[in-house]
Amino acid sequence: MQEQYRPEEIEPHVQLHWQEKRTFEVKEDADKEKYYCLSMLPYPSGRLHMGHVRNYTIGDVIARYQRLLGKNVLQPIGWDAFGLPAEGAAVKNNTAPAPWTYDNINYMKTQLKTLGFGYDWRRELTTCRPEYYRWEQKFFTELYKKGLVYKKTSAVNWCPNDQTVLANEQVIDGCCWRCDTKVERKEIPQWFIKITAYADELLSDLDTLEQWPDTVKTMQRNWIGRSEGVEITFNVENSERALTVYTTRPDTFMGVTYLAVAAGHPLAQQAAAANPALNAFIDECRNTKVAEAEMATMEKKGIATGFNAIHPLTGEAIPVWIANFVLMEYGTGAVMAVPGHDQRDWEFATKYHLPIKPVILDQNGNAPDLRDAAMTEKGVLFNSGEFDGLDFAAGFNAIADKLASLGMGERKVNYRLRDWGVSRQRYWGAPIPMVTLQDGTVMPTPEDQLPVILPEDVVMNGITSPIKADPQWAKTTVNGQPALRETDTFDTFMESSWYYARYTCPDYDKGMLDSDAANYWLPVDIYVGGIEHAIMHLLYFRFFHKLLRDAGMVKSNEPAKQLLCQGMVLADAFWYTGSNGERVWVSPVDAIVERDDKGRIVKATDAAGHELVYAGMSKMSKSKNNGIDPQVMVERYGADTVRLFMMFAAPTEMTLEWQESGVEGANRFLKRVWRLAFEHTEKGAVTALEMDALTGEQKALRRELHKTIAKVTDDIGRRQTFNTAIAAIMELMNKLAKAPQESEQDRALLHEALLAVIRMLYPFTPHICFSLWQRLGGEGDIDNASWPQADKNAMIEDTRLIVVQVNGKVRGKITVPADATEEQVRERAGQEHLVAKYLTGVTIRKVIYVPGKLLNLVVG
Repeated sequence: MQEQYRPEEIEPHVQLHWQEKRTFEVKEDADKEKYYCLSMLPYPSGRLHMGHVRNYTIGDVIARYQRLLGKNVLQPIGWDAFGLPAEGAAVKNNTAPAPWTYDNINYMKTQLKTLGFGYDWRRELTTCRPEYYRWEQKFFTELYKKGLVYKKTSAVNWCPNDQTVLANEQVIDGCCWRCDTKVERKEIPQWFIKITAYADELLSDLDTLEQWPDTVKTMQRNWIGRSEGVEITFNVENSERALTVYTTRPDTFMGVTYLAVAAGHPLAQQAAAANPALNAFIDECRNTKVAEAEMATMEKKGIATGFNAIHPLTGEAIPVWIANFVLMEYGTGAVMAVPGHDQRDWEFATKYHLPIKPVILDQNGNAPDLRDAAMTEKGVLFNSGEFDGLDFAAGFNAIADKLASLGMGERKVNYRLRDWGVSRQRYWGAPIPMVTLQDGTVMPTPEDQLPVILPEDVVMNGITSPIKADPQWAKTTVNGQPALRETDTFDTFMESSWYYARYTCPDYDKGMLDSDAANYWLPVDIYVGGIEHAIMHLLYFRFFHKLLRDAGMVKSNEPAKQLLCQGMVLADAFWYTGSNGERVWVSPVDAIVERDDKGRIVKATDAAGHELVYAGMSKMSKSKNNGIDPQVMVERYGADTVRLFMMFAAPTEMTLEWQESGVEGANRFLKRVWRLAFEHTEKGAVTALEMDALTGEQKALRRELHKTIAKVTDDIGRRQTFNTAIAAIMELMNKLAKAPQESEQDRALLHEALLAVIRMLYPFTPHICFSLWQRLGGEGDIDNASWPQADKNAMIEDTRLIVVQVNGKVRGKITVPADATEEQVRERAGQEHLVAKYLTGVTIRKVIYVPGKLLNLVVG
C-alpha cells in the first residue's frame, strides 16, 4: 500500500473497474427487495455546476447505502435535452441545436463519471432522440382519442424576442424571465391536456404522500386551489347575454355594488363595438398582461361598459366594468365585486368612486369602518334583508338555496388549476403529432407515421422555427388526402413528466412501457431535486403517472414515495469598479482574502491588485461570476473530497455555503483515514478479536465503534441527516487515531473498526473506500459488501461514570460497575482522595443520588 493518498491515481482506476465490471447495471429480480433512487435529470447546458454536483451526490450516497443493505438498486441518469436555451446557443455559435446538445451531453457525461456516480449507464435516456419521444407522441394521440386532449384559441403571454409562449410564472414585471423583453398578449390556437379532469385526485392523493415535504404539498394544494362556492347568473339590461360569476363568499352577495369583466369577455367586446375609448382600454389590457401573482400589487384600472346587470335577489341595476385585474382564462372571466369585504374590490371602488356597502358586522357586532380598507373577516350578516343575523355558514347556505330556487345560481366546486397548455412555437422540441386534412378535419397522426421526426440538420436564424419556415416539412398525406402536420412542438415538461418510467425499460420497442419492468421498479423510492420544481414539474410528473395508470401501464397511484429537496449552493461574491464605473465581478477562486480571528473576510484583492468589495454569500451564478467549476475542484482535491464536503457542509435541505477552506478540511480528513490504514497495514496481519479477553479500555473503544455504527445507520437511513453521520465518523476516527496499538488485540480491534469506518464512508467517498477495502483484506469488492451491523452487546455499558459533588460542587468523578448500588457508590466515593478530604471532620446530613449519573453529599 502506498504511503500517500493520491486521488488522481486511485479514482480513475476505480472508475475503470466499475465500467469493466458493469457494477451498477441491474435487472429485475423478484428475490430481492428493489430500491429505485432517482435524481432529476440534468439539462445539457455544457458543464456541470455545483448545484448538479450536490443533487447527484445526495442521490448517489443514498443509492450506495441501499446497495450495501442488500437491495436491488436502480440509479439511472439521462438528459432533458429539448428546450429554448439550445436554440439561443445555436444562433450564437452559428450551429444547430442538435450538435450543440450532443456535444454538451458527451462532456457532461464525462464529468459525471469523473465524480464517481454509480449509474446504470445502459439506461441512459436522451429526450431529444426519436426513439424516446415517439412514445409520448403515440400516447398523446391516445389521450386525444379519449377526449383528454383538445385545441382551442387562447390568449397567451408571447415573447416577441424568443418567439414563444410563456407561462404566467415566466412573466416578471411584464417582461420575459429569460431575455427581459416586454411580453405581449396574443390569441393563438393551442393544444391542451385536461389536467383539470384529475384535479380532485391530484389534490386528495397529496394526503398519501407522507414522505414528501409539507412545503411542496402545500404549494401544490394552493396551485390546484379547490374551492366550494356558488355560480350565479346575472341578467344584463339591453343585452341578450347573461353574466355568470363564481364566488366562495355568497354570504356577501347583498353587498355587490358592481361587476367586473375581463377585457376579453364577450360583453366587453360587445360594449367596445362602437366605443373607441373601450377599444383602447381593451388593447392596453392585452399588452400589459402580467403573471397572476402580480395582480395583487399592480395598479387597478377599469372603464365602465355602459351596461347594467340586474341583481337576482334585489332587482337593483349594477354597473358592469371592464377591469385589468380580471383574467379571462380563470373562472368565467367575470367577478362580482363586494368592495366592503374584498380589498381588491375596495381599491377599485375607491379609485372610481363606486358604492361600498357593508353587509357583515365586525367582531364587536357593529357596522364596520370601511374608510381605510375592506373588512375581509367572516361574521354575522346585516344590511342583507331576510338574511340578517345569519353567520357565515348559515348565510352561505341560505343565499345559495335562494338563488337555486330562482334558477339563478347553483353550488359548484371550482379549481384554480387550468388545463396544461403543451403547445410551443419554438423549434427544438418534439413535434406535436396532429395533422389537419385538406377539408379542415383535425386528427391524430396515424400510428404508421410515428414518430414525427424533428429534422436536426437545420439553419437557425433566431427568429422563425425551421419547421415553420419550411412549408415542405409540414406536408404529408393521410388516407390519400393531402394534410399538414402541426408545426408547434411540445412543452419540454412533456419529456420530463415520464422519463422516470421509461428508465425501467429504456430499450423496450413494443410500446411506451414494459408493464412488468415498470411495475417491478415503480414507484420511485426516493426522488431528489430542487424545491423550485414543486409546482410545474412535480405536478405534471404526478399527473402523467395517473395517465399511465389509467392506460394500464402502471399499477401505483403516485410516481414517487419520497421526495427530497436539496438547498442551493452559495459562494462568496467579489467585485471592483471598472473603468466605466461598472461592477466587474471576480471569481472567488481568484480572490486573495484576509480573514479575522473569527474567519470573517476583512480584505480582498485579486492578482491584478484590485481591491475587491465583498458582496457576501449568494447563489452561484454567471452574472456574479461566483460559480465554482466542479472540474477544477476534482482536479485539485479529488472527487471523493468534493463529494464529502458537499454532504458534510450543511443539511441537505439547507443552503450550502461553498468554502474552499472546508474542502481542504475534508481532504485532510481523508488523508488521515488513509494514513491510519497505511500504518495499520504496514504492521502486518492481524489476529482474530477475542471478545472475552478485551480490557476495559478496549471495550470502551469498541462500544464507541458500535454506537457510531448505530448512529450513522440511523442518520443515513431514517433521518437522512448526512452531515451528522459524517461528523460521527470523524469523531470516531479521532478516537481510533489516539487508541493504543501495542497488543495484538489492540490491532484486531482497530482492524474491525477500520473495516466498519470504510463501509460507512463508502457512500460518500467510494473511490478511497474501494481501495482501502482491498488493502485491508475486505472480502470481494466493497460495492458488494454488507453495511456494518451494530453489536448490541458491545454497546452495553458495564461501568458508569459518576460525578461526585460535595455541597453541590464537583469534587471528583468515579467509575463504578453498571449495577452498583447507592451504598457501593457512596463507599467508592469515600475512597476517592479528592472527595475524601472534603468529608474529613464533617457530618453527612443528606445524600442526593441520581442512579448512574450523580452523587451529591450535603455536609455540615
